[in-house]
Amino acid sequence: MKHQLGLLDGTMLVAGSMIGSGIFIVSADITRNVGSAGWLIFVWIITGFMTITAAVSYGELSGMYPKAGGQYVYLKESYNKLIAFLYGWSFFAVIQTGTIAAVGVAFSKFTAYLIPAVSEDNILVSQQIGSWHFTISAAQLVSIVVIVFLTYVNTRGVKTGKIVQNTFTITKLLSLFGLIIFGLLAIKGDVWHANWTNAWDMHKLNTSGGFGGNYLMAGALGAIAASMVGSIFSSDAWNNVTFIAGEMGNPKRNIGLSLFLGTLIVTIIYVSANVMYTGVLPMHDIATASKDRVAVAASHAIFGDIGTYVIAVMIMISTFGCNNGLIMAGARVYYTMAKDGLFFKKTGTLNKFAVPEFGLWIQAVVASILCLSGKYGDLLDMISFVVVIFYVLTIFGIYKLRVTRPDAERPYKAFGYPVLPAIYIIMGIAFCILLIIYKPSFTWPGLIIVLIGIPIYYLTQRYSNHEDQTDLAS
Repeated sequence: MKHQLGLLDGTMLVAGSMIGSGIFIVSADITRNVGSAGWLIFVWIITGFMTITAAVSYGELSGMYPKAGGQYVYLKESYNKLIAFLYGWSFFAVIQTGTIAAVGVAFSKFTAYLIPAVSEDNILVSQQIGSWHFTISAAQLVSIVVIVFLTYVNTRGVKTGKIVQNTFTITKLLSLFGLIIFGLLAIKGDVWHANWTNAWDMHKLNTSGGFGGNYLMAGALGAIAASMVGSIFSSDAWNNVTFIAGEMGNPKRNIGLSLFLGTLIVTIIYVSANVMYTGVLPMHDIATASKDRVAVAASHAIFGDIGTYVIAVMIMISTFGCNNGLIMAGARVYYTMAKDGLFFKKTGTLNKFAVPEFGLWIQAVVASILCLSGKYGDLLDMISFVVVIFYVLTIFGIYKLRVTRPDAERPYKAFGYPVLPAIYIIMGIAFCILLIIYKPSFTWPGLIIVLIGIPIYYLTQRYSNHEDQTDLAS
């Protein structure tokens, strides 16, 4: 692999992969769960704290193991190949491919503002198979076309992917900062006062925007956990830069710095955007925004009728750049797994542009299949629980490696160790437990996918051992 990426490229990959469509949408669901401005902002702040804490903790691991594969490598070194494989399998089956699909579908939905013919309401295929009704919309096809196009771009080398990533990420960062600034200048005094008068009165808002009653303590914790599904999904993919460590110049320094700078920039944007939302839209308007498109409603309040088109273009830029980063980074995990004999052998080879082309294409196939599900919310729900479990395991690995490999080179040590990583672990476990109790439908699909990986792992090991014996015999 060629070392063609620097600190700016790494930071843009972190920020660009994190900012997709979530910040424009999920605040509606969060508001329905918590019902007040203070708790809406709190959910984003606590998510930002968790994200930055995890990112600076990963800095230690990235310095110890500056190799392609990132989190997969950290889990293998901290635990064993089985745990690493379960992550890699989940990553391929739903985490990365599901995120690519969800972002692709979001791109299509907002493209429909400019080109109505590609709307999700334009059903091209409708087939009844028993009790299952199968449909394909124009939006789903557009999302697949975008995924295939970006996959092709990234097969032409990391330098080509880098140009696309930096261009789109810088554009969307400037656009988001512009939207926030215009929104803050357009704050409506009566709306701001109404939203922040009882800012910490947590209650459920009905889908009609009506008051649903205050929570008891247990219910409040469940509401926060359910709310954080969306904010965590919107803040995920920051670890993508660790997957391309093999192509990063001076990775021992630049990976850790990219993680910190990228997550800090995005957290500032996310919190600021939500403060802006509460200044231009009443809480019930945030909760009941059409199809959860809060940013569209806010942009309309700021710019008038043209605001709808402004935000549609912004989200198209955002999701396009986000998917480029996700696609670029994901295949590096499958490449490293193949080198360990845990994935298709062909995935462990590089093309003439020094990128894992086969891994890129099989990732595109799975993501395209998931696009056909058309279930953005379902994908989001499945991903968040599994992602946090593996983040917790990876960060716990820092403690484990401090004991088992105390003399290993650590160019960078986890900031705030041992306190901050421990806080993240506690918060991550609490989040997962609350979801299991209050939102089990958010958890079991992801868990099933992880567990399916266990028999697959032993089958791959058996096949790999058989191949080794054949090679020795010959």
